[in-house]
Amino acid sequence: MTDILTAVIWIAGSLFALLAAVGVLRMPDVFTRMQASTKAATLGLGCLLIGAALQLGDFGSVIRLLSIGAFILLTAPVSALVIARAAYLAEVPLWEGTVLDERSVSADHASENGSRSNG
Repeated sequence: MTDILTAVIWIAGSLFALLAAVGVLRMPDVFTRMQASTKAATLGLGCLLIGAALQLGDFGSVIRLLSIGAFILLTAPVSALVIARAAYLAEVPLWEGTVLDERSVSADHASENGSRSNG
């Protein structure tokens, strides 16, 4: 039973990792690519680590796998934020389908005046 559950979780993790790779290839700009890779890859790696913990079963391996998972969950959002901020400050162009740039100068002035910008 454990082998079947482990296989299902590993397949789910592999599919999420594949989804992250496809998202990086198919998304139109650096910001959406970053979002796709960060979320799907983190979830995929989490599933792979849970499957490995179920398969190995001993306490030392589970602690190591939980430590790896915690490290990834703590560092992935921070690294995504740093990449997005660097891309924005380097003025990497947004996708033409982007509706609202909340960090733009006009959005900053609109928020200071208390009005809302609808696009």
